[in-house]
Amino acid sequence: MKLNDFKDTPPWDWPPNAKEILSEILRSNGAAASDRILAAKLGGDLTVKDEEISELLLSIVRNAAEPEQLRTRAAISLGPVLEEAETEGYDDDFGEPPISEGLFHRIQETFRGIYQDEGEPTELRRRVLEASVRASQDWHRDAIRTAYSSKDELWKLTAVFGMQWVAGFDDEVMEALSSPNRDLQYEAVCAAGNWELDRAWPHIEALVASEKTGKPLLLAAIEAASSIRPEEARSLLGELTDSADEDIAAAASEAMFMADSDFEEDEDDEDEESEH
Repeated sequence: MKLNDFKDTPPWDWPPNAKEILSEILRSNGAAASDRILAAKLGGDLTVKDEEISELLLSIVRNAAEPEQLRTRAAISLGPVLEEAETEGYDDDFGEPPISEGLFHRIQETFRGIYQDEGEPTELRRRVLEASVRASQDWHRDAIRTAYSSKDELWKLTAVFGMQWVAGFDDEVMEALSSPNRDLQYEAVCAAGNWELDRAWPHIEALVASEKTGKPLLLAAIEAASSIRPEEARSLLGELTDSADEDIAAAASEAMFMADSDFEEDEDDEDEESEH
């Protein structure tokens, strides 16, 4: 299988030696820059993530001699593995993080150092912060505040993305929901849904109901609706399950399923409380 074939093939259908193919391209300074960037992107898929390829991606991020775009792409690809390692945890025998605890900490330490080094490329600094917040640490809160106060819209976008992973920014999320910048709105919708921010409901409801809402923003609003007010989401999303757009119909159906599940859990909790 050639590298470009990977793009059009689901990861679960990649050949058994997919990791070796990607690793070889990433290590080859003689490979085309575009191929190495693509390999770094594909290496972010959790079906091929492990200690070896994560070490390789980290070595690229740390190497100032590597092309900036490659370093940036490698940093982005380490975000999912940080998230999975954080979710699985290292405190018991039940989790199976894809990387060792030592590598997990080295990635976070490297990312923090790059973010704090103003001599590093701005895009790389933004992306290491975006990847790093997926396993939240104490320093992220101040970093997000600083980014959000920036006059640079891209830094502000990074900040709102980070608010999806780091709690305590409800006011800023509400402000971003009203931004004319659709990218900021999108990240704010994701953050509102993740933290089940009830006062964001009127914004989410309006986005779902409007025919003018762009597809990416609509898909995010559909998912957020089921998290924020599951009972009301069921009636709000009903018509969208028959949408001619398969992605929208599927998202609405899944969101309604999740809303039903959440609503039933809430009812069960209330019943248990009343029994006591």
